[in-house]
Order: sequence, then structure tokens, then C-alpha cells
Amino acid sequence: MKPNSGTLVINIMNGGKAEAYEGVYQCTARNERGAAISNNIVVRPSRSPLWTKEKLEPNHVREGDSLVLHCRPPVGLPPPIIFWMDNAFQRLPQSERVSQGLNGDLYFSNVQPEDTREDYICYARFNHTQTIQQKQPISVKVFSMDSLNDTIAANLSDTDIFGAKPVTERQPVLLTPTGSTSTKVELRGNVLLLECIAAGLPTPVIRWIKEGGELPANRTFFENFKKTLKIIDVSEADSGNYKCIARNALGSVHHVISVTVKAAPYWITAPRNLVLSPGEDGTLICRANGNPKPSISWLANGVPIAIAPEDPSRKVDGDTIIFSHVQERSSAVYQCNASNEYGYLLANAFVNVLAEPPRILTPANKLYQVIADSPALLDCAYFGSPKPEIEWFKGVKGSILRGNEYVFHDNGTLEIPVAQKNNAGTYTCVARNELGKIQNEVQLEIKDPTMIIKQPEYKVIQRYGQVSFECIIKHDSTLLPTVTWLKDNDELPDDERFLVGKDNLTIMNVTDKDDGTYTCIVNTTLDSVSASAVLTVVARPNPPFDLELTGQLERSIDLSWLPGDENNSPVTSFVIEFEDALHEPGVWRYQTEVPGSQTTAQLKLSPYVNYSFRVIAVNRIGRSQPSEPSEQYLTKSASPDENPANVQGIGSEPDNLVITWEPLKGFQSNGPGLQYKVSWRQKDVDDEWTSVIVANVSKYIVSGTPTFVPYEVKVQALNDLGYAPEPSEVIGHSGEDLPMVAPGNVQVHVINSTLAKVHWDPVPLKSVRGHLQGYKVYYWKVQSLSRRSRRHVEKKILTFRGNKTFGMLPGLEPYSSYKLNVRVVNGKGEGPASPDKVFKTPEGVPSSPSFLKITNPTLDSLTLEWGSPTHPNGVLTSYTLKFQPINNTHELGPLVEIRIPANESSLILKNLNYSTRYKFYFNAQTSVGSGSQITEEAVTIMDEAMASRQVDIATQGWFIGLMCAVALLILILLIVCFIRRNKGGKYPVKEKEDAHADPEIQPMKEDDGTFGEYSDAEDHKPLKKGSRTPSDRTVKKEDSDDSLVDYGEGVNGQFNEDGSFIGQYSGKKEKEPAEGNESSEAPSPVNAMNSFV
Repeated sequence: MKPNSGTLVINIMNGGKAEAYEGVYQCTARNERGAAISNNIVVRPSRSPLWTKEKLEPNHVREGDSLVLHCRPPVGLPPPIIFWMDNAFQRLPQSERVSQGLNGDLYFSNVQPEDTREDYICYARFNHTQTIQQKQPISVKVFSMDSLNDTIAANLSDTDIFGAKPVTERQPVLLTPTGSTSTKVELRGNVLLLECIAAGLPTPVIRWIKEGGELPANRTFFENFKKTLKIIDVSEADSGNYKCIARNALGSVHHVISVTVKAAPYWITAPRNLVLSPGEDGTLICRANGNPKPSISWLANGVPIAIAPEDPSRKVDGDTIIFSHVQERSSAVYQCNASNEYGYLLANAFVNVLAEPPRILTPANKLYQVIADSPALLDCAYFGSPKPEIEWFKGVKGSILRGNEYVFHDNGTLEIPVAQKNNAGTYTCVARNELGKIQNEVQLEIKDPTMIIKQPEYKVIQRYGQVSFECIIKHDSTLLPTVTWLKDNDELPDDERFLVGKDNLTIMNVTDKDDGTYTCIVNTTLDSVSASAVLTVVARPNPPFDLELTGQLERSIDLSWLPGDENNSPVTSFVIEFEDALHEPGVWRYQTEVPGSQTTAQLKLSPYVNYSFRVIAVNRIGRSQPSEPSEQYLTKSASPDENPANVQGIGSEPDNLVITWEPLKGFQSNGPGLQYKVSWRQKDVDDEWTSVIVANVSKYIVSGTPTFVPYEVKVQALNDLGYAPEPSEVIGHSGEDLPMVAPGNVQVHVINSTLAKVHWDPVPLKSVRGHLQGYKVYYWKVQSLSRRSRRHVEKKILTFRGNKTFGMLPGLEPYSSYKLNVRVVNGKGEGPASPDKVFKTPEGVPSSPSFLKITNPTLDSLTLEWGSPTHPNGVLTSYTLKFQPINNTHELGPLVEIRIPANESSLILKNLNYSTRYKFYFNAQTSVGSGSQITEEAVTIMDEAMASRQVDIATQGWFIGLMCAVALLILILLIVCFIRRNKGGKYPVKEKEDAHADPEIQPMKEDDGTFGEYSDAEDHKPLKKGSRTPSDRTVKKEDSDDSLVDYGEGVNGQFNEDGSFIGQYSGKKEKEPAEGNESSEAPSPVNAMNSFV
């Protein structure tokens, strides 16, 4: 025995035989209080004996007969595991026909020629000794009926009657168990195995039933091709009759196994230890059950109680020992033994009679931490005899705890079912009995629960995408949480694509294997919470497979297939494509589309096509790869079903007719030798059809036709098997020629200086000699009437579609001479031109002068020079000059207007104010009106003596003081204005603005002759860019806005319903000066000073 231990060690490694230690062992533990004993321990050595040598005769069996190969392994301890193998150590295949029984024998329900072999070997594996024993090989030779007849025929004369009967089918016969009934006894809790193996041809099928009941659900299994019924964890309720039925086509046989479930003893109430104080009472109860019912016997300190020392305080009553007024000498260990024929139970229970004051075993000041709203269990493990009473207090001077808020357990534990923050604090446990009292304090802390405030959500992601799950938590600040992610309740894959962040999990480049449930688990030392979300990885479906063609007919076939994996996105449809290996090998064309719930389709076929089909699955993500092609199917030839489409007859030359069509595609030919029958005849003439058969082309040219004559045309397909249905006729025309006649009676009506309307008479349709497409008007400017100078002639063309007899000519230049002619147009081209028609446009307003320069400024004069308009558009009658002064506040003075003869090109303006800015407006006139104006600004110079005097004044002290006083008054005035404005008063400048909207009627101040006050939002802006002048003070000519607006095809102009032009052609005109509304750049400081003075 080991020192300080009850363990017995038997070591045979250094010698000795295991058989010497075989026997039954029992351990006894004893002290002054009594003796306890263990269960019996049986020690037996393991055995793996060899097979006994025997002479095995070969088995000669007729085909179809049954056969049993016996194993009969040696008896070992523990029993060996049996299996059959061949010489190559390969397990022999088993099936419903050939299988191994529970006893290890190999059963053949019927033998077949392929069962012939010489190496049927039974092996016995002894696991405990780790050895395998081998039986001698068994030989089996199966004779078929044919070979048996040949053997008999060779050994008998021709006159003998010979011949074995052919293999005949047989109804089932049970090989094991034998007879019609048998019995089986099994112990409660064990595994019940029932076996039925039958012979017969065809091979019988086994079925199991329980008479008068059902086979127990969840505990019943079928093994060995249903030849073995297995029921686990059997109980008495599983007793009964079990019937196995073997059936084949010729009949059936059955066997009834009567099962009885016995039971070794099992505990109902095992005896428990008793701790009593002197004078107390107690009981030991030992109750067990079994089948048959076990007997109960008692022992005291390992000795049968009948011969044990007497104790007046005890009384044995069957399965109960009653103790009354025990004394310390009553302490002992009692054993209860429950036995029947299938086993026994043994239990030790001590009776300890003690007189002990209370002791509390829970450590003092133990700290308990619990989560709010969860139970709190405060331990107060105690010991004492008599059993102490336990009381709980909260705080040092608190009252005793009572009420439904607390649960007091027998072991002294205080339970607070729903702990709240106010339950935290110090708790005192008091244990007392008649021998004394003791107390202990423990501490309780309540923590906030850990919560997942944002849980991971269900995600659907496409393959190779990126997905992220969030897991945001809230926890008690004194607890340190750890976050763990699981996939399908297991660890995350060891893959760098999985990125675990502080509060999220990200999966990069998602694949199909990432599909599953992801769980975020948050653990602290006190609680744990979790949340899960499902990740569904979707992708395009896998391609369908196993395409099969059935129901082959001349014009239809049935196609079926098996759908591939949908990849978590349901298939919405299947697209079927076909290949014509005869006409278009390698080209796949659309055939049809069926719903995703359908896996078959009837397909329409065309003759003379070598079909292959493939199927493509479609889901919300996209289309799968095409399936593998089906087998090919060549349809029979037939005459064409249809004729060419888009038949046309259009001549390319005046004396031919070109007949064209769209040829039939290969699968439309329906057979070999595709050709076309082309037919034509002149329309409205009593002619016969002229026909010609051509090869598989797309056009035919008929020569020698009249020019532009209507023809009836038709094209019919045919092949080696016949013609297509009669085709429909189309109307075509032979070739066109140029028109013969020009339009007549051309008239021009001038509407205004830029627009004219032209009329003509239509030409006779016969003279068009083709499809009338319209008329073209050629027109060009001959010369300008104002300049009498010719320039390069640029002809312009307007096309008017259809049979129109008038048109508008926009964009003409005023005061010019034009010519035009009209031509008719057909598909071949233009006809002859009409005689040129001359017309003139009236005068218009001129363009702006080409430039305006202001030079030679003096104290009171300026010199103006200008250039005549680039486009006078008539005879100039005069120029108009308008000008007005601009003061230092950008206000405009009165407008002065001067008429200048048309032959002048310069002008000196005198009597102007010195050091004053002027704005000038200049334009030209014809008899029609004024043209666009050009603007310019200039300043007269300042007198030198005056400038010197002003500088002297500016240096005087009184002038500086005056300026300061004026500035102070202006500041006060601004403050008053601001206050009045905030109170809703009317700003005085605005009143003056309203009173002086027109600068031409502004009054002059009497004292200094300056302009009246004027204010406008625009006055304080600098002059517009257009009014600024270059450094040489020359205004460049504005670009002419005159342009040709096409009134023929694609014209953007506007017309009335009769085609007349709406509006008037004119160039852009600058707005007339609105006196007082024009702005100017700020004057120089000197000018400002002069104005002030």
C-alpha cells in the first residue's frame, strides 16, 4: 500500500504472474469512531488465447444457396472484437446479402459467382492485450448452373438424362435465430441488441415491430442493414415481444423474441451521514429497487449488525435504523447492502454523536460582488452540535433580517433574489446553540450590469465584399470586460481577413465559408452577455448540371437539368441557349427563359439544325456560368417555313432594278441546298411574272428597265426538299434619273431689309423621273447698293422638303442686290436651274460707327474723330452725338444732342467746363432710323493757376479747420439719418431719388450751377466694362450681329402657319442713355477738390 493512502498497488513488471493476484478485494478504513468498507473489487488477468488448429474443408455452394462461415473465436477476457478480411488485409464488403452476425459468423443470404474466393479470414482483436489473432483462411467456390451443366454433360453419355435445375428463387428462411420464438434477458440501463438474419432469393428485407406497442422513439436504432435492432438505455417498460419479419417477392417469415428487462439494485434513498448531539433522535434510511426486488442487510463497522456490539439507542426496522436518545458511545459507521442475483449496492453512513459549540467556516470579511438585479448569495457555512440556529443582520447594529425580500437556506446561506444598489453593505451572520454563539461579517458590493448597447445585425454580403459587425458595450467602471467573437459557437478562423477591433469585427474579402452565425461575447468577472447575428454570403448561382434530352420529336424536345447551388440568393429564372454545330459552330443563341422554380422545358426546334443546349441560372446577384452543353440532337430536313425579310426593289441606275433581301439564317434554311426564287413584273401593266432562281445571296439586278417605273417584287426561299410558303409582294421602282424640267414662274417678295419670300410653280411629276425629295433655292449677294463695290460671290442654299412651292430667305443684308434660282431634287440629284431672279433689299438701320476717338483735351474743348459704320445698310443721312457731364459723385448732368452731317468725320466741342468728365454717345442714321451707338468718356484739363491757388488754400490753417467742421457736421448728419432709418423714417436721399427719376428734368442749383442731388444703388458702382476705353482712347468696332439664320432644313427661326417669317432682322442696339442712370469711374482727387471749391 502507498504510504498515508488506502491505495493498493499490484506491480508485476518486476516479476510474478498476474494469475497469482486474481481474486476479490475489499478495503476497510477504521478509526476510533468506526469502520467503513468499500465495494468488492474483482481482479482478473486479461487473456488472448490462440485459435485451436482445425482442418477447414472448402465450401462448395450452388449459386443462389445460403451459406454461413463460422468464426468461433477463442474465449478471451475481455471478449474480442471480430471482423472479416482477405489476405491483403482489406475488409470484406458487406451488404443486405452478405453481413456479419453478432456472434462473428459471416452470413450469405444467397451466394453469387463473385463470392468465390479462397481468403475469407476471421480476425479477433483483443484490445486489452493489443493483439490480433487470425483464423485459417476459408475457401468458398460457387458453382453456377451453366458450369454445372457442362460438367455433368461431360461425364454422362448422350442417352443419360442430365441437367441441373436453373437457379430458382426461394422465399425467406431465418438463419438466426432459429425457430419461431426465442427469449432475451437484458439488464436495466444496458443496450438491447436483437438480431434476425434470413436466407432467400431475392435477398429478403428485414422489418422490426413491437407487439402491442411502439418502438421507443429517440432510443431505437437499426444496424447491419436493419438486421440488428438496437435500443439504448433500456428500462422495464421495454419488456415485451419484438417481431422481426423477413420478406421478399415470394413470401415472408417472422420470428418473435420475448424480451425481459431485469435490474440490478439501484438506489431510491441511500443512507446519509448523521451528526447528533447527546440525547437527540435520528434515522438512517436505505431504500433500493431492482428486478427481482433486492434484499436489504445492515452492517455496523463492517460487521453484520446481528453480531455487532449491542447499542440500546438503535433499533433496526427493515430498511431503516431508528436512533433514540443517543449517547457519545453510539458513534459508528453503518453499511447498507442491497443485493439481488444481478448485483449489489453498498453505502457507508456515519453516525457521529458530538457536543460542539458553533463554528463559522466562512472566512471573515469575505467580499461578495454581484450584478444588479441578479441573486446575491452570502455564505455562512457553519458547524456545531446541536445544530446551531442562524440569524442575519445588516450593518453593525442592524435589526434581524426577515421578510419576503430574503431567502434563508438550511446551510446558512442568505439569498437576496434581486439585488439592488441599496442592498450593498456589511452583513453579519450569527450562529448560536446551547453551547455558545459566534458571528461573522461579510461585505456585499452591487455592480452595474454589462450591456451590449449596439448589437451586431443581420448582414447579406456579396462574395469578395467586406462586412463589419458592431458590438458596442456599456459596463461597470470597476470591471474590466473582455470581448470575444465566435463563429458558429467556435473560435474565429485563424485568418488575417478577420480583423477584430475595439467594438467591431470586420471580415475582408468575404468567401462562401464565412457564411454563418457570429457571436459577440462580453465577459467580466461577474457576468457575461452575448449577441449574435447571421452573415449570409450571396453570389451568382452555380451553373446547372446533368442536362438531359428526352421526348425527341421533329419540331420539339424536352430538356431537363439539375440546378446548382443558389449561393443564398434564390434563382429567379433559367436562360436556355442553343448552338447550331451545323451552321454556326461555337455561336450560342438565346432560345427561351423559364422561371427559377422550373427545371424542365419543352423547346421548339427547327429542321436541319444540329442542336446543343446549355442552361444559365439567374438570381438577384447575376448570371451563373453556362452549364456544360447537352448532347447534340440533329433534326430532320424540311422545306423552309419562312421567306426572306425586308425585300426591296430600288434601282441603282436609270435602266435597272436592284432587288435585295435579308437572307435566311442557317437554322432557318430547314435543309440543304438553300436558294431563292426572285420574281418581278411591271406594276399596272398586264405582264407575266419573270422569275429566276439564285444561290444563297442577298440581291439580284434586273437590267434594261424603263426609268423610274413601279414594279411588283417577291422573293421565295427553297431548298432540296421544296419551297417555302408563297411570299407577299412589295412595290419597288427602277432606277431614277436627273429631273428634266426647272421650276417656273419664280417670284420674290421682299418682306423687309433682311427677309424675303420666294414662290415657284411645281414641276410635272413625270419630269421628276424619281422620288421627289424637294426643292433647293440657290441665292447670293451681287453687291451692296450703298458702296457699289463687288465682292466674292458666296452662294447659299436652302432646301425645302416635299412638294413645297414657297420658302423664306432669312439673314439678308439690307440695301443689297441679290440673285436666286430654284431647282427640283430627286434621289438621283438636282434638275436644271430656273432663270436667275434679281431682287433688292431696302435700306435698314446702320451698324455702329467703326470707332470713336477723343483727342486734344483743353480747358474747355475736346476733339472727336470717328469712322463710318462697317455696315451702313443704306445711305447715311447724319450722325447723332449726345453727351453729358459727370460730377464727382458719379451723377449725370443734362444731356446735350448734336446732329452732324453724314460727310463729316471729326468735330471740335467748345465751351466745355474745365476739369470735367463727359460721357459721349455716338451713332449713325439712315432714312430708316438710327443704328447702334458707341460710347466714350473724356476729361477737360485744369487751369495751372487755379491748381496752384488750390494747393495754397489747402495749406492754410483756416481751410483745415473748415474741413474738420464740415466732417463733424457730416458725421452728425449720418447719425441722425441712421436713427431715423431705424425708426422707419424715409431717407431723404431716397425721396430725392423718387422726385428726380429722369436726369433730363433735374433742376440746376442757382448758386453754383451744379446738378441737383441724385442717388441710386447703381451710382456707386464703377462704369461697366463696355464703357471703358482703350489707352489710345479709340473705341473698337463692335462685332456685327448680322447673320444668316437658315430657314430651310434645320432652321431655328419662327414661321407662321403659311411659312412667313415672324420678327424682324436687326443688329443689336445699345440702350439709349437714360440720363442720370449711367455710371462712371470715380474722378481724380484734383477733380474732386475743384468740384468742392
